[in-house]
This record gives sequence, C-alpha cells and structure tokens, in this order.
Amino acid sequence: QVQLVESGGGLVQPGGSLSLSCTASGSMFRLRSMGWYRQAPGKQRELVADISTSGPTNYADSVKGRFTISRDDGPNTVYLQMNSLKPEDTGVYYCNANYLGDHYWGQGTQVTVSS
Repeated sequence: QVQLVESGGGLVQPGGSLSLSCTASGSMFRLRSMGWYRQAPGKQRELVADISTSGPTNYADSVKGRFTISRDDGPNTVYLQMNSLKPEDTGVYYCNANYLGDHYWGQGTQVTVSS
C-alpha cells in the first residue's frame, strides 16, 4: 500500500517563498512520476508540477520560472520550492504519485498567500 506524507505550506505574504515536501512509502517498483496538484476554493484540482522517475519535469504555465520541483530517490521524496508567490497561488496542495496509471494522493496541505 502506498502512503504519501506531506509537509510544508502555511501563510506567506505576496512575493514570499514556501517549500513543500512529500515522502512516499510502500513499493516503488511501478512508480513513474510524482508531483503536486492544487485546488483553490470553487475550482477544479490542477497540476502544478510533476517529475518523472527518469528526470523530466513538467510545470503549469502559471508557475513556470517561480516554482521548482525536485526529487530525492533515497527517501522517495519530492520537493516543491515556491518563490515569488502570488495570491492566486492560494489553495490546498496535494502530493500525487503515479504508479503506471494508478494515482495516489496525499492528505493535502494549505498554502495561503495574503498580505
């Protein structure tokens, strides 16, 4: 059974930075990618960034140049460094792990960007 444990998030002023981390436990045999999604109030969940086990990354246009996703295979952890945060980045951020099409989700962590 796969479990994802997230940490990070919180309240930050516009222009500030936050970092998120997510550690996956369980079998890594079929793991193909990990990433972050977010959901703002009243909106659908959307991809923020993901990174495949072979290295390539993918970012939403709205975060390119501001967010950086990285991973550490040792503890099977994915990180999201968020810089130059904007109020529209506010939402619940969910860690995702893709196991050959089977998706697992973390519990979500709140990110609030507000002055």
